[in-house]
Amino acid sequence: MSERIPDAPRRSMLAFAGELPNLVSLAGLLCALLGIYFAIQGNFAAAMIGLVWAIAFDWFDGRIARGMAGRSDKQREYGAQLDSLIDVVSFGVAPAVVLLSLGHFSPWFLPGAFVALGASVTRLAYFNIFGLAEDGTYRGLALDNNVILLIAAFALQPLMSGRVFAMGVYALILVLAALNISPIRTPKFAGGWYYAVVAYALAMTALFTLRLLQAA
Repeated sequence: MSERIPDAPRRSMLAFAGELPNLVSLAGLLCALLGIYFAIQGNFAAAMIGLVWAIAFDWFDGRIARGMAGRSDKQREYGAQLDSLIDVVSFGVAPAVVLLSLGHFSPWFLPGAFVALGASVTRLAYFNIFGLAEDGTYRGLALDNNVILLIAAFALQPLMSGRVFAMGVYALILVLAALNISPIRTPKFAGGWYYAVVAYALAMTALFTLRLLQAA
């Protein structure tokens, strides 16, 4: 049996951040930042590549943490807090910025951006207190689904005119925000779904990379 690591409240911030699961979380944050950066520039193909890998890293940090024996309560708590804060950026701020950029930062798109961000922090605050439902399901739609569906929408972008697509994304974000904070129960995916997420990330990366090459 592995020896349990004692709680060490005086460990440095970098010592906590430098643990492998937290480095994976931070890699996801970097991908989300790149997604935001390219969205502001109007380079949505590059933005979607960043965001799809933010999802992939978010799925794997917890799996890595659960596979590590001997982690203390403080280490687990730090990882959970870090993951939640990064989720605000990846699944709240990033979709809001994508929507604003898609609408050329028109004030008419500000309400949708606020709804997306407000729903994300409302949901995360609730989840951080109450966690999963008694039957192991989520209350409301998990936030990573927002970005999965947003990326899928951008995969279909060439099929629609710019104005129609922008309004469609606006409507999608409003619907997803309502589902995020609704009382519906949604399953917690695990097991083989990790490989499905990686496959999705690779497929979307290939698709949007092809679009970048065609636009070059």
